[in-house]
Amino acid sequence: MKTSKKLNKREFLKKAGVTSAAAVGATALGAPAVHGASHAKTIKWRLQTYAGAALAANVIKPSIDKFNKIANGEMEIQLFNADQLVPTGELFRAMQKGTIDAVQSDDDSIAAPVDVSVFGGYFPFGLRYSLDVPALFHEYGLNEIWKEAYDEVGGVTWLSAGAWDPCHFATVEPIRSLADLKGKRVFTFPTAGRFLKRFGVVPVTLPWEDIEVAVQTGELDGIAWSGITEDYTVGWADVTNYFLTNNISGAWIGSYFANSDRWNALPEHLKTLFNVCMDSSHYHRQYWYWAGEAKLRVNGTKLKLTTIPDEEWKTVEDEAHKFWDEIAAKTPRTAKVVQILRDYNATMQKAGPPYRY
Repeated sequence: MKTSKKLNKREFLKKAGVTSAAAVGATALGAPAVHGASHAKTIKWRLQTYAGAALAANVIKPSIDKFNKIANGEMEIQLFNADQLVPTGELFRAMQKGTIDAVQSDDDSIAAPVDVSVFGGYFPFGLRYSLDVPALFHEYGLNEIWKEAYDEVGGVTWLSAGAWDPCHFATVEPIRSLADLKGKRVFTFPTAGRFLKRFGVVPVTLPWEDIEVAVQTGELDGIAWSGITEDYTVGWADVTNYFLTNNISGAWIGSYFANSDRWNALPEHLKTLFNVCMDSSHYHRQYWYWAGEAKLRVNGTKLKLTTIPDEEWKTVEDEAHKFWDEIAAKTPRTAKVVQILRDYNATMQKAGPPYRY
């Protein structure tokens, strides 16, 4: 039978010291040291969204959380909400200067100095459903057109466009005819506001976080900035009473942008990760809004639904196409985008249900 050698206390401590030293050495040269080095060199970005906190929790935060988790210390994106660092209308310039690293918004709201910015946000009657946005960008050439436009400006890289909710009116007083729109002070997007002026609407620009109070104090009569999902999510359904089922656009076009120097400095695998997380964000919004719009129309208890009759609403659609002609006359590129919208919608109409009814 083999017997083990007994160690006295002195020998035990001596051997333990050697073992401990070896373990420390292994730790210093192993994974924790790599993690420490990675943490010391972590790339940090500040990204500001157009959305307030309650809305950002659905339209961007899940994807940023995923990015930070998968990046595993190599990169961290700090998310800031609407107007938290920079007023929304100044976001493009701030990003171009490097004051912030990235933005999630529409081209129109951030005053992007490109001719296609007019199509960002809500372009009147350009889209019927949220799926129209990725179809137009990926299958009808808008990706290439947007890239071309931003490459001409410099300093900001346009990264990706996706769909949000449709544009409806949520108002204090009911809207049942076009005459009811006259004189209504409404928070909306720049291009949508210019179009709605034709029907007597008074567009008002305010910081996003001030909208709820502005409705309560009577500074605003309503909001044409979202669908019913956002009205409930951000609290606007608590201060308005009616929701108009007619919309001036079936989806909002929003995009991700980055300071070009910051974007170009990223290693390829982090660019790929960011692209994947943007796609994740686009996908999340597709079903969140699609389900929410229907569910809250049917089951929501805060807003009463009103509708302008189809024959009267058609005058708004007809006027939108005159507006398209005006936009097409701006530059050869805006003319190209308008023609794409015409061709796309004609194809959808000819295809019939479920593409168009």
